[in-house]
This record gives sequence, structure tokens and C-alpha cells, in this order.
Amino acid sequence: MSPVAEEKLHAWRIEAREYARQEARRGRRFAFTRLIPARTALVVIDMVPFFVADNPYCRGIVPNISRLAQTLRTAGGTVAWVLPAVTEQKAVAEEFFGPEVAEVFRTSGGTGPLTERLWRDFTVHDDDVLVEKSAPSAFFPGRCPLPELLEHRGIDTVLITGTVTNVCCESSARDASTLGLRVIMIADANAARRDEDHNATLYTIYRTFGDVRPTSEVTAMLEEHETA
Repeated sequence: MSPVAEEKLHAWRIEAREYARQEARRGRRFAFTRLIPARTALVVIDMVPFFVADNPYCRGIVPNISRLAQTLRTAGGTVAWVLPAVTEQKAVAEEFFGPEVAEVFRTSGGTGPLTERLWRDFTVHDDDVLVEKSAPSAFFPGRCPLPELLEHRGIDTVLITGTVTNVCCESSARDASTLGLRVIMIADANAARRDEDHNATLYTIYRTFGDVRPTSEVTAMLEEHETA
């Protein structure tokens, strides 16, 4: 058996010129300077064994996601776990990926109770949201119940975490922004296969769809509101 690669985090960055561009546009580096926990949801995308087990970047973000979840729960916010649904076989997926790979992706979320399909180091609490999605995005209309569930709770801000940064997480962030939500992508709580892929998404989100901030800054914002 080959040794398991060590856990690690991406060497993430936003270029100085992009910070300068936004500062010139709106007079500040970040669009969203305060969080109201009761109106904030941590959205955790696809943290299931299929994606996490063999990716050191995925395993590396587990502590940050757990820290965000506990901080937000304590402050009165919502934690939402989003898992891949087992979807119907589609000819276009087989044409694009090939039959074998299409089948692997179709069943990547596993089967059985949702709580048992989540990565083993996470604990779902009674008031958490636990849903499946049948598209890359958790916010694509008709493919996941998450938008309606969050709207019912009065959520206007989503903290995007999980994997893969440049596929399902980016898709979710884009669609959440399109639906009118305030989006913050957590730079060190998303995971891709390479730093290049990860940082390309952070650039895209920061430039057009939302803020990009590390776990430490977001937890500080939540704790600041709690003690205010």
C-alpha cells in the first residue's frame, strides 16, 4: 500500500493589481465588510470520500471548514452540507467523459444516508441543512433545494467552501451571485488539484462575483458581530 500524501493547503493569492482595481472602483478592498451570522450560511460542497480521500488539498481544508462551521453555528448562522446526487445515466455525459468515467462521476456521491456519505471527520448537527445536488452548482435552479431552504431561513450571504474549487465550488459561487446573494469564497477552505486551478478561480470570483478571504478573517468577522 502506498503511503498517504500529507495534508496541505494551496498557496493561494490575489494579485496586488486586482486588489488595486477593486479599491479604485468601490473605495475599499472587500465588498462585504460585515457579516450578520443569522443571515449567513456556510455552504460545504462535495466533501465526500470520492473527492477527499486521495487529494491532500481536500484533506487539508477539513480543519478550516470545521472551524468555520463551529464559529458560525455558535454565532447563530446556518451550516449547509451539499453532496452529489446519484443522477440518471445521460448520453451526453458518456459522450463527453467516456462510459466508464461518466459512471464514476455519476455515482461519486455514494449511496445510503446522507450523513454517512459525508467525509468522516465532519459532524452534522440537528439544525444544519443537508442536501443533494444533481448539477455542478448547488444554486442552479431545479437541481438542488438549497436556494429555497436558505431563502426560507432569511439567508443573504453564503460562504463557499469545499471541492473542487474550479468546478462545483466556482459554479455554485457564480450562480449564488446571479441569484442576488452576497458571496464570499473562502480561500483556504476550498480545494482543487493544483494551485494554478485554485488561484484561477479565486481571481475570477474576486473580480466579478464576490469576495475572497481566508478562514481567519471570516471567523473574526463572525466573532466580532457576536461580541458587538
